[in-house]
Parts: sequence; C-alpha cells; structure tokens
Amino acid sequence: MLEVTPTIHIADDELHESFVRSSGPGGQNVNKVASAVELRFDVANSPSLPDAVRARLLARRDRRLTDEGVLVISASRFRDQGRNREDARLRLAEIVRAATVVAKKRIATKPSKGSQERRLQEKKTRSAHKRGRSKQWKDE
Repeated sequence: MLEVTPTIHIADDELHESFVRSSGPGGQNVNKVASAVELRFDVANSPSLPDAVRARLLARRDRRLTDEGVLVISASRFRDQGRNREDARLRLAEIVRAATVVAKKRIATKPSKGSQERRLQEKKTRSAHKRGRSKQWKDE
C-alpha cells in the first residue's frame, strides 16, 4: 500500500513494476543485473484516486503519461533494485500529491490610467533619446 496523502492510498496490485537493465557505467554489474525499475500506474482506471485528482493528472501535459492514461515512471538512479523501486514509488506519490492541489483561479486585471500614461511617456522619452543618437543631416 502506497500512502500518497492521509486520504489517498494506492494499492500494490494497481502498481505494475518491471525490472530492466540499467544504462550507463557500472562495469560487469550493469550487464548482468536488472536494477532499473519501470513503474506503471493506470491513472484513468484507478479506483484509488478521487475524480478531481484523476482529471487533473490526465489534463497535465506530461510525457510520462501514455494515450491510454497510464503513468510510466523509470527509475535507475541507484545501483540496486530495492532503492530504485522505492525511488519510483516516491516519485509516483509526489506526482499524485501535486495533482491534489487545486490551482488558484486567475483574476483578470487591467492597468490603471496612471500606469498607462507613465508607460507611454517613458516610450516617448526613450524614442526621443534614441532619435538624438542618429546623425542629423542639414541642407546647406
């Protein structure tokens, strides 16, 4: 059982782990030990997630999320399988925990009259300053 928040728990049978060989340096160990973990969690069909959290997770533009709504997390930071497995589970919990936070609604505002006038005045001043840098040709 993976505890994400005090109210959200993900059962172990919803998590599908596969172990693959890790890439990168490591000598003989990397060639014979499958220490990297690929954790799959079906967000779209999970009974553990509230509907609002599921909708926020599926709405994210995350490359780890497949078209079918499966979240795939690859963990190969450590050399041993157990630590990579724990790392993948912690990262999954962090992703789901981030989806529990409701984004604050943006309130549309518009600039004040004074700030608009100051901006236009600054633009005019800057324009005149730059115009003064150019060579001025006089008719003789």
